[in-house]
Amino acid sequence: MHRAYQPTAPAANKYLQKKWDLSRYEEHRRKVVKARPVVDTKGFQTPAHLHLKLKKLQLEEERLAAIERDNHILSSKLSDIMRSKGLVDHRNSYPERSLNAEKRRQQLQEVTRENQGILERITIQESEYRRQRWEEDWERAERRRDDIARYPRRVINQQRCKKVLVQQDTDLNEKQTSSSLSEQSDQANKVDSEH
Repeated sequence: MHRAYQPTAPAANKYLQKKWDLSRYEEHRRKVVKARPVVDTKGFQTPAHLHLKLKKLQLEEERLAAIERDNHILSSKLSDIMRSKGLVDHRNSYPERSLNAEKRRQQLQEVTRENQGILERITIQESEYRRQRWEEDWERAERRRDDIARYPRRVINQQRCKKVLVQQDTDLNEKQTSSSLSEQSDQANKVDSEH
């Protein structure tokens, strides 16, 4: 009997009371599971000025505005260049000139004066080499060689010159004969083609 269900309130039928108590307990557990917390545990809401840094946004907008303005100026300049086909139009036009042109001109004049002086000194100076004496020595040496040589050297030189001239004449004759032969063959081909 001690193992049997003991209801908290007196009941006529213990088994029915047990069944009703279990069903009420299960219903209670279901409600506990489905219950929503009544206490707000979300925490306090952070203020907007902590989420959005207004100064940073303002600086960013100013930077973007400056970039946009510069881009607009550049695009207008580019369109002007495209319309004017690259012509330069400004009021302060001045001729290009070198900053050190005067100095360079003076240096050039000085160098030219020095060169003229050197040239005059060179032309006035007499040569240390005696050209006429060298030519006389050369002629004397040629005469000695002619005297020593077995055959006269001038004759050999003349023969060499004649050989060169004869060779040139034969080359010219060969060219003329080859051209005349080619003309004759062309004429023969024309005659054959006509018949």
